[in-house]
Amino acid sequence: MSILFHIRIGPADVWIDGLRAEMPGEDIRLWPDAGDPEAVEFAVTWRHPAGLFRQFPNLKGIFSIGAGVDHILCDPDLPPGVPVIRLVDPVLDSDMTLHVVHRTIHYHRGYHRYLELQQAARWEKVPFPETGERGVGIMGLGRLGRRAATTMASLGFTVAGWSRTAKAIPGVACFAGDEQLPAFLARSQILVCLLSLTPETTNIVDSKALMQLPQGAFFINTARGGHVVEADLIAALDSRHIERANLDVFATEPLPPESPLWRHPRIDVTPHVAARVNPRSACRIFADGMHRLRAGQPHPDAVDRVRGY
Repeated sequence: MSILFHIRIGPADVWIDGLRAEMPGEDIRLWPDAGDPEAVEFAVTWRHPAGLFRQFPNLKGIFSIGAGVDHILCDPDLPPGVPVIRLVDPVLDSDMTLHVVHRTIHYHRGYHRYLELQQAARWEKVPFPETGERGVGIMGLGRLGRRAATTMASLGFTVAGWSRTAKAIPGVACFAGDEQLPAFLARSQILVCLLSLTPETTNIVDSKALMQLPQGAFFINTARGGHVVEADLIAALDSRHIERANLDVFATEPLPPESPLWRHPRIDVTPHVAARVNPRSACRIFADGMHRLRAGQPHPDAVDRVRGY
């Protein structure tokens, strides 16, 4: 039996060597060198071409090189019954939290203004509220969102979280469902999107949602570009209802050079780097998951295909 890698991020040899170190003696292949299709037991992938996996009749699991699985679930020919496994890695969790903390504090303290003042050679102090007076809203209370929310609360921010289903997190005011979304947005002076991308959350950050945020709010998106209606965000920034935004993810990646997001004066672009996958730790997690599936054990990080996460 063999393990197939299909990757579009980073040098392939780092991943192949990493998994071979964790699973010595395994037949590990890199697409398109799949060998005998009937021998492929597991696939590890990032943004595979649609229909790729239907040719492997003995597939026991599909592993995502990333916390998100929308790039897998969007395949209309995904083999039914094959577990799809999201990457749950403490290294990735830590990186994401650090990005959210950094950007939240950056906007809370007005550091973006100091960059402008420096260009004008102006010695001027930017006022900011007490930390406890700043409302931070976390959209999505899964593993990443929960950690970001509790970390921000521990720093003294007033934190609220929103999810599709009800959650309870100490120190975090939790909102759930469509009915409670407006109340959640109304208190989110800094809104952070950490949602999974599903049909229900696609374009959830549109003009209606943006206008429900407080005047002068900030927006941070580290989830998926598909959550945001980019034209609506630009309009909200132009009207100054939204003060500034950090976008780390985009509907089209890499972000095309002609995109107006590059040049907007109140958008801070980062190239999908909020949480980088660590090949060494990820391969260790992949190997553990494959051993579980071979032993007939359920995988704790298998996604619900209906919910999309």
